[in-house]
Amino acid sequence: MTMDFNRKIILENGQEYYGYTFGATGQRVLEIVFNTSMAGYQEILSDPSYTDQAVVMTYPLIGNYGMAEDDYESCTPGMGALIVREYNDEPSNFRSAATLDSVMKKYDIAGIQGIDTRKLNRRIRDFGSCKALITSASTPLEEGLRIIRDYELPTDAVSRVSCKNAWVSHAEKEQFHVAAIDCGMKLNIVRSLNRRGCKVTVVPWNTSAEEISAIHPDGIFISNGPGDPTDVPQTIKTIRTLIGSAPLFGICLGHQIISLACGAKTYKLKFGHRGGNHPVKNLLTGRIEITSQNHSYAVDRDSLAHTPLSVTHVNLLDHTVEGVASKKDKVFSVQYHPESAPGPQDSVYLFDEFIRMMEKEGGRHA
Repeated sequence: MTMDFNRKIILENGQEYYGYTFGATGQRVLEIVFNTSMAGYQEILSDPSYTDQAVVMTYPLIGNYGMAEDDYESCTPGMGALIVREYNDEPSNFRSAATLDSVMKKYDIAGIQGIDTRKLNRRIRDFGSCKALITSASTPLEEGLRIIRDYELPTDAVSRVSCKNAWVSHAEKEQFHVAAIDCGMKLNIVRSLNRRGCKVTVVPWNTSAEEISAIHPDGIFISNGPGDPTDVPQTIKTIRTLIGSAPLFGICLGHQIISLACGAKTYKLKFGHRGGNHPVKNLLTGRIEITSQNHSYAVDRDSLAHTPLSVTHVNLLDHTVEGVASKKDKVFSVQYHPESAPGPQDSVYLFDEFIRMMEKEGGRHA
């Protein structure tokens, strides 16, 4: 170990990884995961689904194009930590308004550079995501392991990242009114709906079915978000009540919530899916989509047999469920993020399908 390292990561199995600090300082325990995207670190940093997580980037050079004002996925990024091989603090990009380091300091997001990210990512891939302590290089291993053992990862992330009050995003030519349940929603989802003529009323995660029905939406959207979907029983109950009342579309956590509301089960993946290069097969068309993903949990395929949902999409890497639908109940959802455009346009048809469903129901309540 070189003596000038000033930060390190301690995994709960006792492994230590040394590096240098950037971003915010301070000690914290987080779930450590990896992301295989080759670009998009600003969107990753500001995605609410990464709340309480330390994200290891597999792509080695991060920070080189800075931070652009229009590319944030949330107003207040809440990632726990970003771990990279090499950080560049002199971005070359005419759109850049700030460095990654300055934004991370502003939002209290810890950073470590100089880590052997290949070794660390292989460890997560082989043994699964786990708790990790981000701390000073001088912290004794025994003390670090005690801190990790004594810390329970929180289960209230959705309530912390969801909006506290309803708000409205208007489209230029409004044809439909969509109620979007915010479980940690990425702003590009709202923009994608606005571009298709949807006025979007964003409501908090625990809004009741009665409150949503009272605004008379043409369609209901359930967003992505952090954590275990079973941690939000209020949202599951709301969706269970709303099924059949209007077209329902869910993405990521919203996909899991719809499945649970219909009687299916979910389970935690070994290391999750995170990155913009996951191949997914659309079973309805036979086409392959290159998708962007960010989740730790998946829908149990066998449990869907006792629900009105059928499988529409499958992940070609591990054959997990990537999409479900019920034509009778006007419900469909996908595990991946069509608004992230990794294909780049492979999955945007899903928003168009939501529009067609609202048109078929005669929706014109904008």
